[in-house]
Amino acid sequence: MPDLTLHTVDSISDIPQATWERFSGTTSPFLRHQFLQALEESGCTSPTTGWAPCHLKILLDDELVGLAPGYLKSHSMGEYVFDWAWADAYRHHGQDYYPKLVIAVPFTPSQGARLLLAPQARDRINAAMLHRALDTSIRDLGAHSWHLLFPDATDQALLEHPRAIHRLGCQFHWHNRGYSDFDGFLATLTSRKRKSIKRERRQVKDQGIRFRHYPGDELPDTVLDTFYRFYQATYHKRGQRPYLNPAFFRLLRDRQGEQLYLVMAEQDGRFIAGALFLLGSDTLYGRYWGCLQEFNHLHFETCYYQGIELAIARGLNTFDAGAQGEHKLIRGFTPELTHSWHGIAHPGFRAAIHRFCDEEAAQVAQYRDDALGALPYRAETSQQ
Repeated sequence: MPDLTLHTVDSISDIPQATWERFSGTTSPFLRHQFLQALEESGCTSPTTGWAPCHLKILLDDELVGLAPGYLKSHSMGEYVFDWAWADAYRHHGQDYYPKLVIAVPFTPSQGARLLLAPQARDRINAAMLHRALDTSIRDLGAHSWHLLFPDATDQALLEHPRAIHRLGCQFHWHNRGYSDFDGFLATLTSRKRKSIKRERRQVKDQGIRFRHYPGDELPDTVLDTFYRFYQATYHKRGQRPYLNPAFFRLLRDRQGEQLYLVMAEQDGRFIAGALFLLGSDTLYGRYWGCLQEFNHLHFETCYYQGIELAIARGLNTFDAGAQGEHKLIRGFTPELTHSWHGIAHPGFRAAIHRFCDEEAAQVAQYRDDALGALPYRAETSQQ
C-alpha cells in the first residue's frame, strides 16, 4: 500500500503559484493562488484573526501529488458549518475544542474541490489512508479535530468511511435551463409567482433605482471603496466586524479582475447598495452585499435578479447566491444538499457528535425534500 503523508506550510507564498495551480487549475475563483494569497497579504487570514494558514502538501511515497487549503482555527467564525454547540460541550466538560484544522476556503460557503489531487494519485488513495493521514496531522499540530467543508462529489468519494462524521446542510442554487433572457426564466414559473417577481422588480424601478455594472478589470477605486462601505455596514448592523478589509478587495480586483463583477444600485445620482459576484467556468457566485439604508425589494433585485440576468448573459449553468436564505426558494432557487466531513480525536465526543450528525442529516434531507415541493415552477418544468 502506498504511503500517504501530509506536510503543512504556514503561508501560501511557500508554494509557488505554478505548483499550486498545477493541481487547482484556474476555473474556480476561490481556489486560485491569488485569492488565497490576497487573504493572507491583506491580513484577513492570519494567527491574529484566528485563521492561521496551514496549507497541506499531499505526498504519496514522498512524491507531491496534491495540495489543500488549510487553516488552524482558534474559533468557529466564518465557516458556515456551525459547530458552536460542539465547542460549548467541550468547554462544559473542561476540554479544549480549539485549535482545530479546517480544510476550506475562508468565508466561502460554496462547494468545490478541497483535495487538489492529481487524477492518477486519486486512484491510488482510499478513505482509510486519507483519514489516517488527517488524524496524524492534527496530532502533530496539537489540534483536536479536523473539518473538511463544502467538498464536491469527487472529494466525497474519498471521505466516505465508517469512522468519519458526515454532516449535511442545505443551500439554494439557481439553474440556467438554456434561458435566452430573464423573461424566458419567468415563463417557466407559475402565474402567481411570475406576477410576484414582476411586481417586486417594478417596485424597485418605481423608487427611481437603476443599476450600473462593473466588470472587475474596469472597476474604479472610487466605486470599489463605496461598495466596501456598504459591505461593512452589513456586519456593523449585527454588531460584528467584517471578515474582509479594503486591502483584500483591492488585491482581488487587481489580480482576478477577469473573475470579478460588481453591480451597484443608484438613486438620484448616488450609489445606495451593491453586490459583488465572482465568475467560475460554469457558475456565478454571489458573495458580498451591502447597503446603508433599506429599500423595498432592493436586496432581492440586486443580489438575485441582477445575478440571474448576469448568469444568463454569460451562459453560466448555475448561480450560487450564498448560504442559507429560504426566501430564495420562491424565487426559483432549488434546495440542494451540502456536505462537510469531520474527524474528532476525543472518542467520547466523536461518538456523540456522530449520533448528532446522523439525526440532523435525516432532518435536513426531509427539509430539502419538502422544499422541493414548494418550488415556483410550472408542473412541466418541475418534472424536468
